[in-house]
Amino acid sequence: MSQSAFDRPDFPPDHAAHRLSYRACVGIVLFNKQGLVFTGKRSTEKMPADAPPWQFPQGGIDDGETPLCAARRELLEETGLQGEKVLYEIPCWLSYDLPEALIGQALKGKYRGQKQKWFALQFDGTDADVRLDAHEQVEFTEWQWRPLAACVDLVVPFKRHIYHYVAGQFAHLAARG
Repeated sequence: MSQSAFDRPDFPPDHAAHRLSYRACVGIVLFNKQGLVFTGKRSTEKMPADAPPWQFPQGGIDDGETPLCAARRELLEETGLQGEKVLYEIPCWLSYDLPEALIGQALKGKYRGQKQKWFALQFDGTDADVRLDAHEQVEFTEWQWRPLAACVDLVVPFKRHIYHYVAGQFAHLAARG
């Protein structure tokens, strides 16, 4: 079963995906003073060769952690940046399903996909503040500031409907740059 940019897989009723839950996590769109957003290039060692490697910072929510605390922790771990001002929080959870071939493989085989809480944060520092090696588990090998609208096509196809929605919700923030 293939999954287009804006729909979800249509797993049959007896598919293994229905026995799995969604992993709770956060996503962060970090805006600089010019209204551009931070994108990181993921290490491709665990990804298919043709998978788009760019994405926004994101990560799981630890037990007892609020989504905002998780967003700040993930941002610090993945970029070395902290204390960023919250511009907006999407009030609902957004979810995606993994493609059929990744069910039981990706996300340690425990989840059918992720449900995400998304935050827009303001970055007021300089590029020299970014440290991709701030945490022992390095997520990104490169980074770049980009226009928000350009980011939708840079992520793996099964997350594009999320990025499309997030870009629409945060478009007014990009326009103020």
